[in-house]
Amino acid sequence: MEIPPRSPDGSEKSPQSKELITGNLGSTPCISSRSESVWTSASRSKWDIYHKPVIVVSVGAAVFLFGVVITSLSCFLPQNKKVYKMCGPAFLSLGLMLLVCGLVWIPIIRKKQKQRQKSQFLQSLKSFFFNR
Repeated sequence: MEIPPRSPDGSEKSPQSKELITGNLGSTPCISSRSESVWTSASRSKWDIYHKPVIVVSVGAAVFLFGVVITSLSCFLPQNKKVYKMCGPAFLSLGLMLLVCGLVWIPIIRKKQKQRQKSQFLQSLKSFFFNR
């Protein structure tokens, strides 16, 4: 038989074991890898759904424009021309990559939302017919 670990204050049971015995976990013991559960039907605003891709697109566009400015500086300023020619295309490519990733992310989220709505509808139909 195992002896539970002692807590720092000298009591017999640790705070974690007390939580497990009393059942006050606060959330489910199994952590899901998905950000949302299929079982929750709370409606969310458009900003809650699309804020991450919008931020990625915005940052990508800003970095891309910064790359355009740095690259164009190599044409107009003779000093530090090598630095501008080296850093400009790097910012251009990084900004373009973020911009494209964000723009591709938006249709993926739309498709997931449609699939979630269909699955919730089918689940409600299933529960209607089988729970009589």
